[in-house]
Amino acid sequence: MHPFPHEEETTSVRAALRSPQRLRTEVLAGLVVALALIPEAISFSIIAGVDPRVGLFASFTMAVSIAFLGGRPAMISAATGAIALVIAPVVREYGLDHLLATVVLGGLIQVVLAVLGVAKLMRFVPRSVMVGFVNSLAILIFMAQLPHLVDVPWVVYPLVAVALAVIVWLPKVTTAVPSPLVAIVALTAVTVVAAVSVPTVGDEGALPDSLPALLVPDVPWTLETLRIIAPYALAMALVGLMESLMTAKLVDEITDTHSSKTRESWGQGAANVITGFFGGMGGCAMIGQTMINVKTSRARTRISTFLAGVFLLILVVVLGDLVALIPMAALVAVMIMVSVATFDWHSIRPATLRRMPRSETLVMVVTVAVVVATHNLAIGVVVGVLTAMVLFARRVAHLTVVREVPTDAHDTKVYAVEGELFFASSNDLVGQFDYVGDPANVVVDLTAARVWDASSVAALDAVTTRYASKGKTVQVVGLGGHSADRHERLAGHLGGGH
Repeated sequence: MHPFPHEEETTSVRAALRSPQRLRTEVLAGLVVALALIPEAISFSIIAGVDPRVGLFASFTMAVSIAFLGGRPAMISAATGAIALVIAPVVREYGLDHLLATVVLGGLIQVVLAVLGVAKLMRFVPRSVMVGFVNSLAILIFMAQLPHLVDVPWVVYPLVAVALAVIVWLPKVTTAVPSPLVAIVALTAVTVVAAVSVPTVGDEGALPDSLPALLVPDVPWTLETLRIIAPYALAMALVGLMESLMTAKLVDEITDTHSSKTRESWGQGAANVITGFFGGMGGCAMIGQTMINVKTSRARTRISTFLAGVFLLILVVVLGDLVALIPMAALVAVMIMVSVATFDWHSIRPATLRRMPRSETLVMVVTVAVVVATHNLAIGVVVGVLTAMVLFARRVAHLTVVREVPTDAHDTKVYAVEGELFFASSNDLVGQFDYVGDPANVVVDLTAARVWDASSVAALDAVTTRYASKGKTVQVVGLGGHSADRHERLAGHLGGGH
């Protein structure tokens, strides 16, 4: 029996194929995502400094590959802005072939990291960082639409307003067809019939007229080439994995289902290797398109991911002339609604902020600020996690208590230490004993404490050394388990009691 029967029923491809209603949802979701992927892939190609075909082919191969290889059903992977920013210097300095070699190597590094268990590091990402990640993504998605609303014909604004109205109000009437798809088709029809001159998808860049072909990057297979591409490949691998695993975790929460993060990790790597050999710029999970697929269109299986890639290729290669007519206003409206739906509005309500510990709110704000400032999700998440760790260590450091325990022996004093002893808390330990006034024998009882690191053992050594300098003896008692092992192994061997 499957360990998660509800999940298998929800995300099963076989179950979706047997249900016409579910299948229609998956197919239409894939179509909407494909339409939203086109301008994004073109704009990311421009950021990376490559031909739009490179971004579009990457989106096709990433989506189709991850549909089979990924661990998170219904998540969309394609060319992304984060990857584009990382690899842009390679194209600028060394050309397209070095970029493709970087993508292949980056994918191989992701596979290695998956085998080494990098996905397990997700447990160290606090909820406050996760909320900051989601909110900063929503802000970035919204900010990415602003250039399409500046220095444009005035008619763009009412078109965006109409599209927003359709997306918001149509689901209240019917959910048979995704409202974003209706908005895109309706606005395209209106602008074509009325001959309204507005920016279109075709204005973003030339669409390909042929299928992607298998190729081997034309680079010297030497250590010098490896030296050039390795730093970019490693950065691409880390950024791509972090963004993909965070997005997978978010989709898990939205759909109330479980997914294999390890499989998602090596699946992303394998998809990037495939993408590099088909002339694509590489990629990772896309939060905006994933939200369109999962939250707006209610897709749940790999079918929608696979069809998003297939429809993308059909649209740009076969129906490129029609796709080029889609007004950007329609896609801007779709992405604005995605940003609104993605943002965790509950996290900034006054009642929530009053109830939430200040340290948690600070971690969320720091994560958002860094991501928005750098436009790099990986940097924001790392800074957020580090901030959370520092604040946690600071909070726990003050939970260690040293108190005197009454005893009948006149020549002995007993201290009980309670709490967690580690590098932050053990620094204060040395100053909490009366070295001059205590009797000849001192007992430090650690029954209610745990020793976590060498800093704590060094602090206990310092206490013993300071009493010894006064001609007094110290007995450390009460340690058990790993704490006792650690103390026995390190005590007296850390150099001068430091």
